[in-house]
Amino acid sequence: MSMPSPHSPRLRRLLFTTARAVFRLMPMSQAQRDRVRNRLLQRFHGWLPPAPRGRQDVRLSSRRPTVRAVRAAIGYQPPQAPVPLPSPLPARVIAFYLPQFHPIPENDAWWGEGFTEWRNVTQALPQFEGHQQPRLPSDLGFYDLRDVDTLRRQAALAREHGVEGFCAYFYWFGGKRLLETPLQRWLETPDLALPLCLCWANERWARNWDGRSGVTLIDQQHSETDDLAFITHIARYLRDPRYLRVDGKPLLLVYRPGLLPDAAATAARWRRWCQEHGVGELHLAYVQGFERPVPNSIGFDAAIEFPPNLATPPDLTARQRLINPEYGGSALDWRALAQEVVARPDPGYPRYPAVNPGWDNEPRRAGHGRSYLHASPRGYRDWLRATIAQRLPSDRRDERLVFVNAWNEWAEGAVLEPDIRLGHAWLNATRNALLPVPAPDRRPHVVVHAWYLEAVPDLVASLRASDLAWRAIFTTSPEKADALRDLLADCGLDWEVAAYENRGRDVLPFLHVADRLLEAGVAWVLKLHTKQSVHRDNGAQWRRELVERLAGQRAVALLEHAHQTPDLGLIAPEGHVLPLERFMGANADALDFLEVRCGLPSIAPTATVFPSGSMYWVRLEALRPLLDAHLSPEDFEPEQGQIDGTLAHAIERALLHVVHASGHVHRTAAAVLGLPENGDGDYAFARSA
Repeated sequence: MSMPSPHSPRLRRLLFTTARAVFRLMPMSQAQRDRVRNRLLQRFHGWLPPAPRGRQDVRLSSRRPTVRAVRAAIGYQPPQAPVPLPSPLPARVIAFYLPQFHPIPENDAWWGEGFTEWRNVTQALPQFEGHQQPRLPSDLGFYDLRDVDTLRRQAALAREHGVEGFCAYFYWFGGKRLLETPLQRWLETPDLALPLCLCWANERWARNWDGRSGVTLIDQQHSETDDLAFITHIARYLRDPRYLRVDGKPLLLVYRPGLLPDAAATAARWRRWCQEHGVGELHLAYVQGFERPVPNSIGFDAAIEFPPNLATPPDLTARQRLINPEYGGSALDWRALAQEVVARPDPGYPRYPAVNPGWDNEPRRAGHGRSYLHASPRGYRDWLRATIAQRLPSDRRDERLVFVNAWNEWAEGAVLEPDIRLGHAWLNATRNALLPVPAPDRRPHVVVHAWYLEAVPDLVASLRASDLAWRAIFTTSPEKADALRDLLADCGLDWEVAAYENRGRDVLPFLHVADRLLEAGVAWVLKLHTKQSVHRDNGAQWRRELVERLAGQRAVALLEHAHQTPDLGLIAPEGHVLPLERFMGANADALDFLEVRCGLPSIAPTATVFPSGSMYWVRLEALRPLLDAHLSPEDFEPEQGQIDGTLAHAIERALLHVVHASGHVHRTAAAVLGLPENGDGDYAFARSA
């Protein structure tokens, strides 16, 4: 057997894995472990094994061409009227804030005339299918932070959505300040209602953006003299009545205290100077981005979490379907990050928790970025809500701080500001986490896709036969919307019409509406459509049979059972639940794309069934793996009369896989009602493969 080369990726990975296992077994405090890890990474960064590579052997599909994330996706939320927030708020939400978005002479010299972070942001390209790049701003545009009006608009957005203030990075290099203009504008504008505190970003700047290696652009000059010059300069911020305080003390952060020659001595100098010069006591905190010492061991009062740093979620790179065959970055699981951080035990010292709405620094490291996949506004809302409920002191209101990383890190994909894909969804999620959890809306809801308008009267009759007070949302294409409204004018239902591009058949319009209803707290929905299947001679019969088994006289009992069964996620029409193995058709490639895009376990066709005909009762919460993927219209093929092999067909076949992945089960309508299944024999409405 041949031995691997000492420079081979395989040997490097083996050595790294062995060294990491030994390192984890060594008896060290958390602070010591972090210190040693940082030193090793600094010195031996080039020894790290290459990241797992994505897949290049998948067959080209209609999704293979580069799809840039520049259109509204499923889950897009427009601006909403301000919602009254509780007083006091259950937490003080503070968002990290990047003042980089304006040109400075130094960046002109280092990166080119007029450089700001927007240049990196707009040049980013997707590296694998479903990679959401570039991420572009919507309402605020490509702003310049020298403009006070921009600061006012940011302040208004923050205030309306429950963000108390910003923690702005402060760039000080031995007396030289960079990117301070927005903060100076804040000082010069006393009526700017934007509370903030400062975080001294005390790293050197390097050309490769990661602070670990590469050509130094500007270095730090830590010393006793520098400590005093720093605190003297920022005192004007600390004295401002708008400055964020904890128990009346100005809150001052240091990004990496481990880079200070003696952090405790620095803290003592700052405290003494502030006492002698009328600032008063400080509340000193450090950011746990690279190290986790006990705060009082370095003269500080508290620590602040900084996800995604210092977390180890699963690596998903190997599953990704590459667009760029040279991609050398990594794709990690944001969902696992959230679970890991929210479950951290109390460290026994003051530590303010933090949450993160996503991370992807591809714009800064083209082709080699670190991307956290499957972040979603609802997942972020749940993380923030759980943090507030479980990880804050119950008796000290002023110390109930939660930090968000970040407000506007556009080049690192950590953003609350409105963007083109999802609009105000991240801001609304922040606000919703601060509001009481609403009771679920248990009213009967039905979503009907009306393409064949001649079938609408039959569907309306079936709904009315149940005597339920339906709220009905009819979807159709824009050119049919007026005719549909005329048809529904006297139908006797509480209805609305939602028009969408003719793309994704009945599936994409349903997902748009389902996302909106889930956000509004609706529990269960009946999904129907005017199915004709004109390529078959029994298409109308297929529709009537599906509707008969889900609506009409059965609807009341089915909905009542659904509300009483917490683990039930979907009710399918009996006789129409088919084995995927026999009815895979031309959908293998689209299913592969879908399971990777949604972060689902691999589908086992021999153990998977699906509700044929795409009609069912569904608990909207059970669709979250699919809805929280925020698929875009471009992920669905243009309408060309396809009868198989599209993403819509794949979603139909993966539906129960999605429901089960969410932790729910499915039953047939007959099983719910205690009736025979009537599913034996050949299936009359589709050909087995």
